[in-house]
Amino acid sequence: MRRAAHQLLDRPLVLEDPIALPILGPDAAERVKAGESRARRFASRASRAFMVARSRYAEDELARAIGRGATQYVILGAGLDTFAYRNPHPAALRVFEVDFPATQEWKRARLAAAGIAAPESLTFAPVDFETQSLADGLAAAGFDRGKISFFSWLGVTMYLTREAMRTTLSFIASLPAGSGVVFDYAVPRDKLNWFGRFVFDRMSARVAAAGEPFRLFFEPQALEAELKELGFGAVEDVGAPELNARYFANRSDGLEVKGRLGRLMNARM
Repeated sequence: MRRAAHQLLDRPLVLEDPIALPILGPDAAERVKAGESRARRFASRASRAFMVARSRYAEDELARAIGRGATQYVILGAGLDTFAYRNPHPAALRVFEVDFPATQEWKRARLAAAGIAAPESLTFAPVDFETQSLADGLAAAGFDRGKISFFSWLGVTMYLTREAMRTTLSFIASLPAGSGVVFDYAVPRDKLNWFGRFVFDRMSARVAAAGEPFRLFFEPQALEAELKELGFGAVEDVGAPELNARYFANRSDGLEVKGRLGRLMNARM
């Protein structure tokens, strides 16, 4: 909904996503417009800015990975991600959408209802992490561990255990040089200012009520050290100042990322 709202409410666009509205159903635009006053509030705008910026950043880094020879793109916890349906490199890039089987079936039903066809360059990789590893799930879907690959992992790590996160990162670190991953992560509450704690408390209560509480937090320097310990050679940590300078400079509408709660990490082999 936030990516869809961005298409309707913000100019210029940071993330051009013509699929964001159709995948939500025929009444998506009306729902966005009905909630426009709330969407223009300070906290909602900041949250929307971060969500579109993280997707844009991941796709920009994917383009750089393709320049390094990447031919496989894995979207972990794909949810309603739309990249595969607007992939500008369909002949050169195989896209794997990894998600819990029931969630993936729900998405495929939404795609069918919206008349959005799955392109030939897309492979669905249903993985139940309770019974299957990422490596096994991708292997079953035809993923080639010998090829340079890029991963995006957005909106997921804060719900994981440290062991689960390290296992996934270790798998990515085992891939050929040139491979990499972009993921977002949450900073501990006690490291935030008043606005960050306010947003944290609201988000934490909402996701806990939905049955998926926040579990995992990192300080940037500690996370960088852990990634290098796992074998990543190049690490870039990105927060609000960097995202605003890159994507929100010279805007007249004031849309920008706020606070320190959510950050992005770009790690390459």
